[in-house]
Amino acid sequence: MTSTHTQPVHTARQEWATGLTVFAGVMLFLVGLLDILRGIMAIAKDDIFVTTPHYVFEFDLTGWGWIHLVLGAVAMIVSIGLLWTVAWARVAGVAIAGLVIIANFLSLPYYPVWSVVTITISVFIIWALCVVPRGNLSDLSGERPPRNV
Repeated sequence: MTSTHTQPVHTARQEWATGLTVFAGVMLFLVGLLDILRGIMAIAKDDIFVTTPHYVFEFDLTGWGWIHLVLGAVAMIVSIGLLWTVAWARVAGVAIAGLVIIANFLSLPYYPVWSVVTITISVFIIWALCVVPRGNLSDLSGERPPRNV
């Protein structure tokens, strides 16, 4: 008795969607890691940051450190969900990347180059998550859902 195993046919669109989802997951993980490191720097030793005396959004750097630390941890968790192609992770990834953009914009005068780089990466994350076609995420991983016979 022979059994035939059929592989699902991968289209170019599925390959692009899978690649963009993996790209967004990896980049969100890196943004989360960078935000965690930035948060630790701001909490532990805030004298490495530039201080601006008359900035409209003036906050305590230790407070900014905690904000970046929490955002980074959540971003890393969501990125793992993206790599596992969990359904909620795409929406959460866009939301977290948006919050990272806002937090980095507000802390722009304290660490300008790092903020601009993180904002740019977050924009690419949002783009990658939004251009992936809607539908069942199991289609993106190459697995077919079980059929009811």
